[in-house]
Amino acid sequence: MLLQTSAHHLNASLSSSLSYSRPLPSKIPSLSLPRSINYQRLTISSSISQVHNYGTVDYERRPIVKWNAIYRKISLLADDPELNASSVLNQWEKEGKKLSKWELCRVVKELRKFKRYGRALEVYDWMINRAERFRFSSSDAAIQLDLVGKVRGVSSAENYFLSLPDNLKDKRIYGALLNAYVRAKMQEKAESLLDKMRSKGHALHPLPFNVMMTLYMNLKEYEKVESIISEMMEKNIQVDIYSYNIWLSSRGSQGSAERMEQVFEQMKLDRTINPNWTTFSTMATMYIKMGLFEKAEACLKKVESRITGRDRIPYHYLLSLYGGVGNKDEIYRVWNVYKSSFPSIPNLGYHAIIAALIRVGDVEGAEKIFEEWLTVKPSYDPRIVNLFIVSYIEEGDFDKAQSFFDNMVEAGGKPNSSTWEALAEGHIEEKRISEAISCWKEAFMAEGSKSWRPKPVNVTTFYEFCEQEGDLRSKEIFLGLLRQSGQLKNKSYALLVGLSDEDSSDNDISLEKDSINDNQDGDEKSDDGSDMLLNQLHSTL
Repeated sequence: MLLQTSAHHLNASLSSSLSYSRPLPSKIPSLSLPRSINYQRLTISSSISQVHNYGTVDYERRPIVKWNAIYRKISLLADDPELNASSVLNQWEKEGKKLSKWELCRVVKELRKFKRYGRALEVYDWMINRAERFRFSSSDAAIQLDLVGKVRGVSSAENYFLSLPDNLKDKRIYGALLNAYVRAKMQEKAESLLDKMRSKGHALHPLPFNVMMTLYMNLKEYEKVESIISEMMEKNIQVDIYSYNIWLSSRGSQGSAERMEQVFEQMKLDRTINPNWTTFSTMATMYIKMGLFEKAEACLKKVESRITGRDRIPYHYLLSLYGGVGNKDEIYRVWNVYKSSFPSIPNLGYHAIIAALIRVGDVEGAEKIFEEWLTVKPSYDPRIVNLFIVSYIEEGDFDKAQSFFDNMVEAGGKPNSSTWEALAEGHIEEKRISEAISCWKEAFMAEGSKSWRPKPVNVTTFYEFCEQEGDLRSKEIFLGLLRQSGQLKNKSYALLVGLSDEDSSDNDISLEKDSINDNQDGDEKSDDGSDMLLNQLHSTL
């Protein structure tokens, strides 16, 4: 049955084997880490009651006050560093509404779900400063370590890890640090930590191996994925649904439909495994890359039959993948069912349908959807406008791209780095070097630019254009922007502009894909599906 409009929601959660009864101090060390911590004075809690799927322990009865009221207040805070979740929490308690740990952990779960990691960390900070009221589990420490890594970087996550006593570093804590290394593509540190986890008996379940396989997928070291699978089988470590999906993706990424299908046949023989929608969306992605569109569409029908509950994400993948197949009719069919299944569609949903229609050449249809989005948008998302700007520039219609940009700014939209880069690309095509450098400056200064990296092809094209025109001043300004933003610490970027290895650090991130700025503008589907798989792994933590 295709695209059911109502079904029970199935939440992905960690195995109960990941819960712990080991005691943890009631006060987790603060993020401004002291040189030494006296744990002897801390109260120890050794009992664990009900463990929720977001990894925190419920020590209190479910509160009467609704958690989502607190969440809404925090989520409405602008991304202003001077605003803090603590102000919301303090005001709440000033009004005589005492907060429980269950409420706060539920708020943290929701903030993490929508990638508001900084706000989630602020909520934990607030609880830590009230250790006499809130008791913490090892899973709380693991979640906090994960948040520290995302918000303040791997170095801060390492400091947090080191501040914990050795006897409290269980497999959750090690797993959170491993995730931080994998997210940063720190292969040597990740492999060294996994070895330590093996020696301490913390690698007897599939999660750390799955996380490592996503790293090898991103690095295109597919033989190491096979090695991990072999190790799991030899040691009788369960090969779970995530393991199989990553394995499928690895085989497919190597261009072999037959070898990918061998994994799927083995998967069907495993009675502990029930292939999910991710299984078939992964296979569809690989079939599309191989040009096997009939097989891809067969998999997409199976994706539809496995959508459960109120999960919107599968619809986004279906729209994107039908765009990859080139089936416009199916794009509209899925879109209509999606709209009939939910009272509202988020920006990501509109991004998915518009991107798919542009991909199949139906720009007029995409523009109609855009007009609809303007009437219902919860916020002005520049990623949606960027789809049109890039499309018009590729068609050579810079004036229309500029018009879309101007309309966005007039309506209160805020261009992101990818917006400015697209305009720079258009100016480069038109041989307007001064206008291009102005756009590059804006791109490197835009909000969120730290998570953005310019497309390698644009870096090379603009650099060579400056040299051809003999514009040394613009070339030096551009190099300065790359250097100041830290891009030239990457060997691959340094080589793009003719610098030697000595001018860069050891961080060598692959620049094979021109969609390197996916952190800002990408939808949920990466070329090989590894980003999706890693995100789903994180949802289980």
